[in-house]
Amino acid sequence: MAKTAGKKDKPKAQGKDVHPREVTQPAFEPEETFVEGLSFHGLGDFCAAAIDVKKGRILRIRPLHYDWKYKPEEFRPWKMEARGKVFKPLMKTLLPPLCLAYKKRVYSPNRIKYPLKRVDWDPNGERHPENRGKSKYKRISWDEAIEIVAGEVKRIHQKYGVHGILVQADGHAECKTVHAPHGQQSILLEKMGGFTQQVRNPDSWEGWYWGGKHMWGMETLGLQLPQGNIHLDISKNTDMILYWGCDPEVTPWYRCGQAPSRFSYWFSELGIKCVYICPDLNYGAGVHADKWIPILPNTDAALHLAIAYVWITEDTYDKDYVATHTVGFDKFKAYVMGEEDGEPKTPKWASQKCGVPTWTIKALARQWASKRTSVAHYCGGGKIRGAFSSEPTRLEIANLAMQGLGKPGVHQFTVINPYGSPAPNPDTVLPDMMAVFRPKTTLFHVSKQIIPKTLIHEAINNPPVTFWGSGAIFSKTEDQFIKYTYPLPKEEGGTEVHMIWCDNPCLTTCWNEGHKVIDAFRNPKIECVVVQHPWLENDTVFADLILPVSTKFEEEDIGGDTGSMQYSLLFPERKCIEPLGESKSDYDIVCEVAKKLDMYDEMTEGKTVEEWIKLGYEKSRVADLISWEELNEKGYYVIPQRTDWENDPAGLIAFYKDPEKNPLQTPSGKIEFYSERLAKHFPDDKERPPVPKWIEKSETHDERLSSERAKKYPLLIISNHGRWRVHAQCDDISWSREAPTCKVKGPDGYMYEPLWMHPSDAARRGIKNGDIVKIYNERGAVLGGALVWERIMPGVLSMDHGARVDYIMPGKLDRGGAINLISPKGITSKHCGGMATSGYLVEVERVSMAQMEEWRQQHPAAFEREYDPASGLRFNAWVEGGME
Repeated sequence: MAKTAGKKDKPKAQGKDVHPREVTQPAFEPEETFVEGLSFHGLGDFCAAAIDVKKGRILRIRPLHYDWKYKPEEFRPWKMEARGKVFKPLMKTLLPPLCLAYKKRVYSPNRIKYPLKRVDWDPNGERHPENRGKSKYKRISWDEAIEIVAGEVKRIHQKYGVHGILVQADGHAECKTVHAPHGQQSILLEKMGGFTQQVRNPDSWEGWYWGGKHMWGMETLGLQLPQGNIHLDISKNTDMILYWGCDPEVTPWYRCGQAPSRFSYWFSELGIKCVYICPDLNYGAGVHADKWIPILPNTDAALHLAIAYVWITEDTYDKDYVATHTVGFDKFKAYVMGEEDGEPKTPKWASQKCGVPTWTIKALARQWASKRTSVAHYCGGGKIRGAFSSEPTRLEIANLAMQGLGKPGVHQFTVINPYGSPAPNPDTVLPDMMAVFRPKTTLFHVSKQIIPKTLIHEAINNPPVTFWGSGAIFSKTEDQFIKYTYPLPKEEGGTEVHMIWCDNPCLTTCWNEGHKVIDAFRNPKIECVVVQHPWLENDTVFADLILPVSTKFEEEDIGGDTGSMQYSLLFPERKCIEPLGESKSDYDIVCEVAKKLDMYDEMTEGKTVEEWIKLGYEKSRVADLISWEELNEKGYYVIPQRTDWENDPAGLIAFYKDPEKNPLQTPSGKIEFYSERLAKHFPDDKERPPVPKWIEKSETHDERLSSERAKKYPLLIISNHGRWRVHAQCDDISWSREAPTCKVKGPDGYMYEPLWMHPSDAARRGIKNGDIVKIYNERGAVLGGALVWERIMPGVLSMDHGARVDYIMPGKLDRGGAINLISPKGITSKHCGGMATSGYLVEVERVSMAQMEEWRQQHPAAFEREYDPASGLRFNAWVEGGME
C-alpha cells in the first residue's frame, strides 16, 4: 500500500504558557495516501490522483506527482519542439475540479446506504407499477434483497424465458476494472443462457458513427484514425484550427483532465489561429478563440456546403488530391452547384439556414483554402447529437478532403486523444484491462435479443420495433445494413421484457424524450425493476428494489492511466475507506445473487478479487519492468517514454502519400463523396442519401426554424456536456454548485439549472437574470434559472444535459432542469438509431412565484421532499421515516 504516513516530533515546551495537551499530542495525526484513477467513463482509469485519508475518512484529493517515487530520468520525460518553442508535460497529473472535489460526492447526503424496497411493491402480491416514481422506500436486509433478486430471475426465466430480463448496463460511471459498473449482471445472465441487451449507442459520436464511416470508413468510432503524433505535426505545420462544436476547457475533464487545455494554450503560443464555430461562446472559446463564429444549432451542414461552393467557384480546392484520393466528387459537385435540385448552395443560401453572415462564410472559406487547417473536436458536441447528424459529419470530411486531408498540418483531431501527444512504448502501455474488465459484454452487441438505448421506451410501450443496425459502439459499418426486430420470434426464444436490472439509472436525464421513458418504467408488463447504484437519483426512483453500491474508494482494484496525455501509469487501487452504510461493489452484489442461483463458480470463474487484480498486472505488459511486490510497495508505476516517438507517422500521412498502398476501410479504399453502399442498401432514404446533403425536414424530424411549429416554439436549444458534471454524475457536489454557471439560486431558494439566454430574447419575454423560467414544447416542460448574457447568440438557448431530475409532475414538469426530458422522440434519422437531443424547438417563459405556489398547492409531495441547496435532493427524500 502506498503511504505517506508518519508523526512529527512533539513540540517542546517553550514556557509556562504552553498547554499540556500541546506538549503531549502529535502535531498532526497520521495520514495515508492512496493512488486512485478518477475519470468518469466506466472503462480505463485515467486522471490518477493522490487520496489522503485520516481516521478512515477522505481528507483531500490532490494531483499525483509522477516524481513522488521515481526520478524523472527513470521514465524518460518527453518534449515537443516547434517553431522555436518547447512544450513539456508537468510533473503532476492535471486533475479537473470534478476530481479534486469528488470527496463531496462520496459523502453526499444522497448516498444509498442500505437495500431498499418500494413500500407498495410486493413480489408475492400487488406490484403497483403505476406508482413507480411516486412511492417511497423502506429499508430491508441484504438477505431479503438478494433473495428477491434471485427469485425474480428464476421466476422470469421460468415464465417467459431468458430474454424476459432487460439489462440496462452501459454508459459512463466511476472507472473501475474488476468491480466495474455497467454490466456485472450481464456476465451472470449470459452464463445462464442470455438476456435482452440494452445496446449503448455512440452517444458522443452519433454523426460520425452513422455518417462518417460511410465516407472514410474509420472504425470503430467514425472519427479520423489513426491519431498518432497529430499534436506534434499540428505544432509544426498547421496555420489554423477550427474548433467545431468543441470545448477543450470542459468536455475532456471527465477523461484526461486539463491536459487538452494546456495543448490549446500551446497552439496559441505558437501563433496558430484558433477559430471556434458554435452557438455559444463556450469556455474554450472564451479563453482561446481568435475568432468566434456563432452558428444556429444543427445547421452546420449548410455552412459546410457553402464553403465547398466557394472553393469550387473560386477554384481553390486540391483538385489533384480529389482526383486521386476520392470517388464520387462529380455527384457531390452537382449537388453543391444546384445542378441536381436547382438550388446552388451559395453563402447567401447557407446564411439563411445557419445564421452566419454571408461575408463571414466567404472569409472563412478563403482563410481555410489559404491556410493549412485542421479541425478539432472532442467527439462532436451538439453538432453530432441532433437530427440528421450523419450529414454535417460527412460534409466536414468532404471539406477536409477538398484541402488534402492527411498532408502535414491538415487533420481532424480529437482533443482528448492521448496518441496525438507522444506515444509511450506500445509494448508496455495500454494495459489489457479488457482481460479483467468483467462486464465487457456491454461494449459490444453480444446478445441474441437487443434494443438500442434510444428505443427502449418505444420497445416497451409499442412493440414490436424494427431498426437498422444494432447501434453497438464497436460495431463495424456493415452492421448498419442489418435489420433487427424486437422481440425476436418465439421460435428463436423471443419475448417481451418483464424485468429490468439496471446499474446506470440515467435514461430520463441523459437520453432522448425522457418524459416518455417514465411511461415505460410504469408499464404494467414490467413486473420488477432492480437498480444498483451508489446514489438515489434520476431513474433510481422508478425501481422496486434499490441496492446500494460502494464507490471506488471503498474497493480493491487495479487501474491504468493511459489517457491523460502526459505519462502512462499502472497502479493497484487499494481500499481507502470502509464502505459507507451497507454498500457493496457491483461485482460483489451480483456474486451474492449468483450464490443463490448456484452460479457462483461460473460468475467468478474460480478467481478471487485478488487474483483478478493480479491478472490485471500480468496483462498490463509491464511485468518485466517492475515486480508485483515493488508495484504494491511504491503504489504506482510510470511507464518509460519511448525515445523514438517522433518518428511515428502523423495521422493519415501514409494515405496522403500513397492511397493505393494505404487504403481506407471503404469499399473503394478512398474517401467516398458518393456512397455506393448507402445507394444499394437504402436507395429511397432522403435523410441519409448517398451524397451528403442539407436536410430541411422529414417524416422523422421537423425541428427547423422553417417549421410551422416554430410559430409556437420559436427558439432552438442546445444541450451540451456540462462543465460541472459528467452526464448525470456529480450534480450533487456542493463546491461546484456554488459556481454561478453550475446553478442559479432562484427567489425561492432552490438551485436551478442555468439556462443561457441572449439579452434580446430575455427582454422580449420579460425575463431577467436569476428568474425562474419554464422551457417547454409539446413534449413537456422543465424549469431552470435564467443566465442572461451575450455568450449565446440570439434565437438560441443553452442548457447542459444531465441535471438531476426532480419531478413536480412526472412525465410533464421537472424542477431539476433535466432538459433531455423534452428532447425529440425520433432517432437521428430513419435508418440511424442515434439520439437527437440537441438543436430542437422550444419556447421559454418566466415563472412567477404565484405560479410556483399554485404548483405547490397542486403537488404538495413534490415540494415536501427533503432538499438541501448545497447538494440537491437528499436520500431521505425518498425513504420512509428517513435513514440518517
